[in-house]
Amino acid sequence: MAEQQTQQRLISQQALAKLFTEFIDPHYVIVDSETQKPYECDGLSMYCEMPMLVVLPERIEDVQKVLQICHQYQVPVVARGAGTGLCAGAMPNAEGVVLSLAKFDNIVEIDPLARTARLEPGVTNLSISQAAQDYGLYYAPDPSSQIACTIGGNIAENSGGVHCLKYGLTIHNVLSVKILTVEGEFLTLGSEGLDSQGLDLLALFTGSEGLLGVVVEILVKLLPTPEKAQVVMAGFDSVSAAGDAVGAVILEGIIPAGLEMMDKHAIIAAEAFVNAGYPVEAKALLLCELDGTAAEVDQYIKQVVAVFERLGASSIRLSQSEQERALLWQGRKSAFPAVGRISPDYYCMDGTIPRSQLSNVLNEMERQADLLGLRVANVFHAGDGNLHPLILFNDSIPGEFEKAEKLGGWILEYCVEVGGCITGEHGVGVEKIRQMPIQFNDLEITQFHQIKAAFDPKGTLNPGKGIPLLKNCQEYRAIRQIQPNGQVETQHTPQEAS
Repeated sequence: MAEQQTQQRLISQQALAKLFTEFIDPHYVIVDSETQKPYECDGLSMYCEMPMLVVLPERIEDVQKVLQICHQYQVPVVARGAGTGLCAGAMPNAEGVVLSLAKFDNIVEIDPLARTARLEPGVTNLSISQAAQDYGLYYAPDPSSQIACTIGGNIAENSGGVHCLKYGLTIHNVLSVKILTVEGEFLTLGSEGLDSQGLDLLALFTGSEGLLGVVVEILVKLLPTPEKAQVVMAGFDSVSAAGDAVGAVILEGIIPAGLEMMDKHAIIAAEAFVNAGYPVEAKALLLCELDGTAAEVDQYIKQVVAVFERLGASSIRLSQSEQERALLWQGRKSAFPAVGRISPDYYCMDGTIPRSQLSNVLNEMERQADLLGLRVANVFHAGDGNLHPLILFNDSIPGEFEKAEKLGGWILEYCVEVGGCITGEHGVGVEKIRQMPIQFNDLEITQFHQIKAAFDPKGTLNPGKGIPLLKNCQEYRAIRQIQPNGQVETQHTPQEAS
């Protein structure tokens, strides 16, 4: 357990709640376990913990006071948006406070001339584009959960989405953030200009998973809606052929707005869920969107179709209207819930690999799944190598969850082995903390701790997430040794929280 969890409490739940109700409506200082239940986990529900308290302040000044009080009494604080994250990054601390920012859902300003939007952290991703569309603008990052996920959470995890290949992740679309430190001090990272002085703390903060501060305001850039956008949907008779087609499109010098892949399991599930007209007989499906001027799109469409035909596409279809284009993407974005139709449980992974390794990793992943008697449905951002394997299992069968977790760990470690990393956009949280020492050495992890200590000396912001204790890294590496039979054996021990 973390030091904050084992030390004696400096303040009781009742006393802390009384302090909070002096400036927060008592209805939004939640102490009873039944009302706290929805906060016990984020989207990765296999990791759960009940908090000591949940608070839902309405003013930035109240967030500041919550942080100041918690800092004074060394109470852990876990900031939370919509709770759609998939790494247990927003899982509560048993001795701490869940600081919900759900009430901060105002779009403060849209500046159509500067092409920016100023937002509170509880604004949902999709609502940004909806508010900007009257000005012919939109916000590019579009995670599958965009209807529910919030911009504050997007910053915490550096979220991407199906259009991240051309337009980048959250970090590439945020100009500045206003944050509160653990002591309740206001800081602004970034600027309204093209650059800002000093260290690039905005890049450091984006993707820091609530370990360094709490976001209270965000300035994002907006993009003009392209003149034309069209999707090429291509079916392939093998995952390898589809993987090769991804690399071939990029070699043509084309940067699609989105380039997504789904395998047979995901195709069948999504088609049954949305009825988008996916080729259910295909072993793999590519969705390639081209956008820009009408002349650009027409040229790129011809090139992409030629590439897909040359590499043996079994079917090719072009979207003929904005409604059809949206429907094709709806199937892709609905793939996660759709998979629930073909498996009682699934474990969503997130790792990134070089594009050149797509076919190799997908084939090796299938082989490993077969050895464990599991199935994997693959839905991912093929253009930038960000994998989202969905490991299908039945939690009611003893041992199946453990097998799914073992396969998930293997996938992350294999991503590192082929030159990738353990996360693309879902974060580390609790889920991947055991794989951190596979990707980073002791010196690098020590540097992470030093950065954490610079922002949060007492370690009370989202403790136990993201950064493993160095001694646990050493223990993990010691266990992961080559056995006499020449095989590498990894035995996971329970991970202490940092």
